[in-house]
Amino acid sequence: MAEQKRDYYEVLGVDKSADDAAIKKAYRVLAKKYHPDVNPGDAEAEKKFKEASEAYAVLSDPEKKKKYDQFGHAAFDQGGMGGGAGGFDFEGFDFGDIFGDIFGSFGGGGRSSRAQNNGPMKGANLRTSVRITFEEAVFGCSKEIELTVKEPCKTCNGSGAKPGTSPQTCTKCGGKGQVVFTQQSFFGIVRNVQNCPDCNGTGKVIKEKCADCRGTGYIPIKKRYSVNIPAGIDNGQSTRMPGLGEPGINGGPRGDVLVEVIVGRHPIFQRNEFDLYSTVPISYAVAALGGEIFIDTVDGKVVYDVKPGTLTDTRVRLRGKGVPSWRNNNIRGDHYVTLVIQTPDKLSHEAKELLRKFDELTGDSLNAVAKADAEKESKEEPKESKDKKKKFWEKKD
Repeated sequence: MAEQKRDYYEVLGVDKSADDAAIKKAYRVLAKKYHPDVNPGDAEAEKKFKEASEAYAVLSDPEKKKKYDQFGHAAFDQGGMGGGAGGFDFEGFDFGDIFGDIFGSFGGGGRSSRAQNNGPMKGANLRTSVRITFEEAVFGCSKEIELTVKEPCKTCNGSGAKPGTSPQTCTKCGGKGQVVFTQQSFFGIVRNVQNCPDCNGTGKVIKEKCADCRGTGYIPIKKRYSVNIPAGIDNGQSTRMPGLGEPGINGGPRGDVLVEVIVGRHPIFQRNEFDLYSTVPISYAVAALGGEIFIDTVDGKVVYDVKPGTLTDTRVRLRGKGVPSWRNNNIRGDHYVTLVIQTPDKLSHEAKELLRKFDELTGDSLNAVAKADAEKESKEEPKESKDKKKKFWEKKD
């Protein structure tokens, strides 16, 4: 008895309302996972791959999809799809756009993501890091770094060949820098275009290598450079030094040097993008009466006028006292300051007495409040009630 086919939408894991892009995306995922070239000798993977390919061949074709939605698998049982469950026919169906970026070009043409251009290519970037202070990150600075860079070998003038000789055309790739590998696939002959392993894609081989550079054409040399750190840079960000990286390939330009900054912590300020934050203690007298205080900023101390009746944890804003934008140094963030009322822990006897007097005058003391409540209750209590209480205590005595 023939094995019953699963629903094509179920096979791809999409619903019937899925558009072409969703169907193609779902099939691409399954194809990458179960392709026979990725799972050699795995019969179960090959079975799932054929099942997904059959489902995609139907659902990606508007006409076939319409028939399938109306009649299901019966629409293709009489040879319409080339033999039903036993022999699905992919003839005339193009899978090249699905697998061109995975397994190279199919057949005699198409694209290949593995192939690389044999023309000039920019060299690789180099990375290094430098430590700077919080203030240097805010306002920018200049730092010296040491790098090991590759300079053209003076002995062979950068050719890599022994003096008196020269590089020769690679016989494996014929100077193209690329070779073609073909293999039998479920879809037929698969063609993979890759860099030539003998010349590494350069199209040239060196028979007799230079003794100084060992055929590379370059000598590693330590050099010191001055790098400009822009104002406003933050911890973990990098600044670029163009043209100081690895040498290019086939006459291409050098890569760049990326210098990552490691910013030290500040004892007072915290940073969030271009804004700064700090906390400033103030006395109770200043908070209550108001007055001028000094606030530390990255530009130095500034005078701020505290408003009378300021509560603790009040946040004030100093506009334009934050970090400059690295895109435009004329634009700066703000500095947010949290005012915290500071309670003194060491007071003289005179100061304590004055505080107690102040507490009584302002009515904030618990004793003062209790006394006031007692007096108020005494005034409001009826005379008869007072007499009863008096007789009660006299009887007690």
